Amino acid sequence: MARTAVLGGSFNPIHYGHLLLADEALEQLALDRVVFVPAAAPPHKLVTSLAPAADRYAMVKLATADHPKFAVSDIELRRAGPSYTVDTLELLQAGGDELILILGSETFLDLISWRAPRRIAELARLVVVPRAGSPFDPESAAAQKVLAAIGMARFAPVDGARMPAGTVMILHATSLPISASDLRRRVREGRSLAYRMPPAIIHYIDSHSLYVGEAP
Repeated sequence: MARTAVLGGSFNPIHYGHLLLADEALEQLALDRVVFVPAAAPPHKLVTSLAPAADRYAMVKLATADHPKFAVSDIELRRAGPSYTVDTLELLQAGGDELILILGSETFLDLISWRAPRRIAELARLVVVPRAGSPFDPESAAAQKVLAAIGMARFAPVDGARMPAGTVMILHATSLPISASDLRRRVREGRSLAYRMPPAIIHYIDSHSLYVGEAP
């Protein structure tokens, strides 16, 4: 059984921070592959603030093309309506892989507002990545509330391929000071995107005039 991590998001646009996280997760979690899943219509974001789903998907394909263990799924683009993670995991599980869902710490704390959070934890092992500048305290009331809501017993640090039952793993990965919102602002202001994302993505954004007319 292949061990597959699912890394979802709007990827608006994808950048080196996403790619570095995926590569470190591969190594630390002893994964067979990481599947990037661009969201077509994220339930918690205004679709009007996003580049077209087809463009975001194309950029993720370009950014991951040279990595032998990165894959991209259009599963959420092919499905009508909001992109609910639980539906995506249900479909991916049919492939027979052991699924691991990678979540930023801020996203994890918001998990109980998602559709069927307990079912999400049944379909995939959860791995939380603390975000730089936003310390994640697993003993906090907020973190413990989510843990109880999804039926997990405790948090545990990543220890190679070991993932004890009933645990949410905490992965400490290198966090680059890059944000998609800053990159979009740079496009609007005509500033450099160099060294923040692969050159192919910079070219795609420019050639498709993405983010130029986006409201601040």
